[in-house]
Amino acid sequence: MAITTSSTRTALDVALSGVRRTFATPTGPRTVLSGVDLRLRAGEIVAILGPSGCGKSTLLRQVSGLDAPDAGQILIDGAPVTGIDRRTAVAFQEPRLLPWQTLSQNVALGLPRGTPKPEGRQRVADLLELVGLTPSAGLRPRQVSGGMAQRASLARALARNPGVLLLDEPFGALDALTRLKMQDLLLDVHAAEPTTVLLVTHDVEEALYLADRVVLLTTLRGGADGSIQSVIEVPGARPRDRADAALAELRAGLLEGLGVDTHHRPPPDPDQHHSI
Repeated sequence: MAITTSSTRTALDVALSGVRRTFATPTGPRTVLSGVDLRLRAGEIVAILGPSGCGKSTLLRQVSGLDAPDAGQILIDGAPVTGIDRRTAVAFQEPRLLPWQTLSQNVALGLPRGTPKPEGRQRVADLLELVGLTPSAGLRPRQVSGGMAQRASLARALARNPGVLLLDEPFGALDALTRLKMQDLLLDVHAAEPTTVLLVTHDVEEALYLADRVVLLTTLRGGADGSIQSVIEVPGARPRDRADAALAELRAGLLEGLGVDTHHRPPPDPDQHHSI
């Protein structure tokens, strides 16, 4: 996708060291993240996979500064995250657009404070073109599809010129076909706006198609040393062939890491008798 944007911020690296997060619950403290050591190289896409409750979204909130770890440190471009960090932007599973504003106005909400009006208008126009929403710029969220609303949400996040883009299940609520199209759009956006991306997803195929590396988290139970079960390098340059045999092999390994049996076992034959 050929487009010139007015983004001025470059992709930033992220380093997590010994990150731990514990929450108080009615039954006592519950640790959801422990011993998280992870480095994101500037400009790469890293996907986070793991079972429900393992701390995927919590980890994303730590990097954005929306939540703080109980122990450990998070650095962006060598400087610590202390509170909501303007070097990052977050897009969620729900677009969270203001219903009384147009798509253009919603995207403009992401502009850094103090952006000159002419520059802001051009930036919004560029981003709407980037995500294919220029013809719909004057429509309100209720007048567009879920996929279009999510594209507007992505453009609003990019309007901040983030060094780190944090995506929390951004395509989880979309139908299967729209989800595939949004994955391709994200790659187009990343090529035009090469920020560092940390993506939380439940979709193994999505992680392998989009990411340079996949981080598999585990639910902390007795005997667990830490939250990161494994980190997998995904081979091949993007865009990848979704039917690539190498990805299929990685998919099987990741599913097994998630506790999913990838080997079909036929049900027992009720007419077969076994001696004891």
